[in-house]
Amino acid sequence: MSSPHDFDFFHGDWQVLNRRRTDFLDPDSAWEEFPATSRCWPLFDGSANVDEIDMPHLAAKGATLRLFDRESGQWSLNWASSRSGTLFPPVFGRFHGDRGEFHGDDRHDGKDVRVRFVWSDVCDTGARWEQAFSLDGGDTWLTNWVMEFTRAS
Repeated sequence: MSSPHDFDFFHGDWQVLNRRRTDFLDPDSAWEEFPATSRCWPLFDGSANVDEIDMPHLAAKGATLRLFDRESGQWSLNWASSRSGTLFPPVFGRFHGDRGEFHGDDRHDGKDVRVRFVWSDVCDTGARWEQAFSLDGGDTWLTNWVMEFTRAS
């Protein structure tokens, strides 16, 4: 069951290895890799947090606000990009053990997409995040972005 402390592991500074598809909806598109740095800090005694990721390769930064809803036992993950200056629609979900899965709806390149974020391999020194899109309501998924987090020393 999820708790207000599911993301406590993420507080602090991280080195990030990004792998993303050059076209998020094309399974044959190439992958590009680039480094980034990230910092996360808690709010509301741990039941919320904010992180900022700096991706010089993309000339962009991103921020996520995560909020734990005590009534539903779910998290909402709310992403914003410095490139657009907009807040994207949230994804909602929870952790089961060291794996968190979060879903929502968005638009990409003019198409309605179902979005899935997965947090896995969570430990004190690392974690993995991946994003996948579905064009068929979640029957099939195309992973289009993976971040490997390593604790900054």
